[in-house]
Amino acid sequence: MTVELNISGMSCGHCEKAVKKALQNVTGVEKAEVNLAQGTATVEGTPDLQSLIAAVTEEGYGASVRA
Repeated sequence: MTVELNISGMSCGHCEKAVKKALQNVTGVEKAEVNLAQGTATVEGTPDLQSLIAAVTEEGYGASVRA
């Protein structure tokens, strides 16, 4: 399963790495890619959506599922 997220609040490469690390630590995530320029993240695996959003929020950024 692939999940696309909108990520808000990222302003630099450090932000991008922090969000990627947070997503990778969620149970069920096989791969996570974060695009700073587009403000998006693509996650592959079988994670719980709320867990993904919570992980990003805990890092201080906003996250929502892309429609």
